[in-house]
Amino acid sequence: MQQSGENLETINGRSYDVVTFKTAIAAARAGKFEIGPIKAKAQVLTARRPNTPRSRSPFDLFNLDDPFSDPFFSEPFSQFGERREVEINSEPVAFEVKPLPQNAPPSFSGAIGNFTMTTDAKPKSVQVGDPITVTSTISGRGNFDRVNAPAVEDDRGWHKYPPSSKFKNDDEVGISGTKTFEMVLSPNEKKPTIPLLAFSYFDPAKEQYVTLRSDPIAINVQGGAVPAPAPVASQPAASTMPAAASAAAAKQDILYQLNERGRMQSFTPLYARPIFWIAQLIPLLALLGFAGWKIRQARIDNRDARRIAALQHEAAELLRKLRRNDVSPREYYAEASRVVRVKAALARNVDPNTVDAETAANTFRLNADSRERLRRLFEQSDEFQYSGAHNGSERISSENRRDVLELVEHLHV
Repeated sequence: MQQSGENLETINGRSYDVVTFKTAIAAARAGKFEIGPIKAKAQVLTARRPNTPRSRSPFDLFNLDDPFSDPFFSEPFSQFGERREVEINSEPVAFEVKPLPQNAPPSFSGAIGNFTMTTDAKPKSVQVGDPITVTSTISGRGNFDRVNAPAVEDDRGWHKYPPSSKFKNDDEVGISGTKTFEMVLSPNEKKPTIPLLAFSYFDPAKEQYVTLRSDPIAINVQGGAVPAPAPVASQPAASTMPAAASAAAAKQDILYQLNERGRMQSFTPLYARPIFWIAQLIPLLALLGFAGWKIRQARIDNRDARRIAALQHEAAELLRKLRRNDVSPREYYAEASRVVRVKAALARNVDPNTVDAETAANTFRLNADSRERLRRLFEQSDEFQYSGAHNGSERISSENRRDVLELVEHLHV
């Protein structure tokens, strides 16, 4: 625990030095619990023992011994009391944790406390497909480790990317502060406003769920689908037929002398003509092209096989590391989300870095419960990667470790 203050208090006429230590805890389940007793050690001053006559040197015949040899000068506080180490025990504290109501809204991620939310988007004038950074700021007091990014209520016509987050605490234990999320949205079509964002939490004072929604933010999206080229008006084809003679040629009884010579023909053998050898090259070139295509396909198949083998090896190594108990939370959640991306990439034959939680859930055809667990896994990984605040111990509980390991091991197409 971290010391947060020290002051003097008077109790029953006696002054006490009061040292305050603060920490924050969160219950993982409902029920009755007891904390303490807390044990600590302290240095205190107790009543001084009776004075003993100061020994004098046998050579000090005239009482001229050094006056600074008196114990008062070597231990000045001994005149007020004797310093001792004592053990202090506190009284145990009992309390009861109530279960949360069943009607939790879809955007509830486990946040409990009292919060406010503001949202902004930049830039507000873009082209179709351009990125827009939506910044959501959640401030208040509560368990910020369960405060996740606000949910997009209607993402039709939008492409969204995983959000990043950072936390700034206002107290010593991290239950009061501000958490900022940045989410990149890209419009696939013209849109007048940013989609509404929703964040839900449970208010213990009101004992009810509260859902915060962002105000509509107007934007200007230009562009759209590329228009189809206009059909070109067809021109009437010129007639290739000669015009009919207006009058029939008169019959000729005598043939006149022909002044134009007829078409000349060559008697060169076919194999000696260039066109013959050119025609022979066509199938040869086609054969060479087919052989080159087969070689290229073999190389592509070999490269794909090496890529698949590398991804399978990476997934096996990551699963082996997830079964260890000495992995930090940041590394554990990063490796768990990487396993999901690698498995989804193997199933869809895509780059693992392009796989998000929604793509993975659709790939493995997960039910609603597994989709929610997978979404929390990706959000927890992003939080540890971008926020820089852990808000808890440096160890993962065995229950959370078992839940994550069971989820990633049972992901199959």
